[in-house]
Amino acid sequence: MSERRQLIGLGYRLLGSLADAEDVVQETYARWYAMSPRQREAIDSPAAWLTRVAGRICLDVLGSARARRERYVGEWIPEPLPDHGELVGGRPGGVPPDPADRVTLDESITMAFLVVLESMTPAERVAFVLHDVFGYPFAEVAEIVGRTPAACRQLATSARRRVRHAQTPAPPADRHAGLVRAFKQAWEKKDIAALIGVLAPDVTATGDGGGLVTAAPHPVRGAEPVARFFADRAGALPDLVISECTVNGRPGLVAEQDGLAVSVMAFDVADDRITHIWAVLNPDKLRPWTAS
Repeated sequence: MSERRQLIGLGYRLLGSLADAEDVVQETYARWYAMSPRQREAIDSPAAWLTRVAGRICLDVLGSARARRERYVGEWIPEPLPDHGELVGGRPGGVPPDPADRVTLDESITMAFLVVLESMTPAERVAFVLHDVFGYPFAEVAEIVGRTPAACRQLATSARRRVRHAQTPAPPADRHAGLVRAFKQAWEKKDIAALIGVLAPDVTATGDGGGLVTAAPHPVRGAEPVARFFADRAGALPDLVISECTVNGRPGLVAEQDGLAVSVMAFDVADDRITHIWAVLNPDKLRPWTAS
């Protein structure tokens, strides 16, 4: 059971959903305890066995998730986390052969990173996360993905290219927090000019209501359209309470109504401007926030 945190962290990064990650871990342990004591004792490394099984289950889930998300109402955003502390534990001693390819565990939990992972094929995502994030050698990754180590190396290279193309230099934490705070203050005042001042000209705002609550069906792009969208929303919900918080390890906002979280917003920042806003409104994805 000491491997549970590691497995949850792996599952969350691979699936973008804490609920799905917990289901994967439950299924992994069910398979472990379905074996006889003699069969379990014959396994040299229970941790490696659990990771291999969890990885394979995630690979299967990712395949079916693509079909589910085609039917998803509106945009799909990974589930936001109020506290990522339980998900930063990596493989003990696990370091990729080339440290230059290493993705830190803190970085791998940000919303921006998870969104890039969503653009990958299931095999790319599994190979990349296991190798570049958790430090598993390609020989072990190959056993999980069902391909040769050379093929897994190519998958990780392709995935790494996607990440590098999408990455922007992370600003200092205090600057990131300052921009989010300025956005919050301008939003509360419905000050369109002030909102435009903190947004990049090509900013994108994406909402995820899952068909359960109202959300923009498509991303809103451009500083002025995004500013007007949020100003209008503030006017429509006058009793909304907006608070600063940490979302997936980075400064973000949570909007509450009658004490319940109704929206959680994650931000990406570059060149002293907000470049992306991800607003999760789907109540099924906000359960950890309501519980906290």
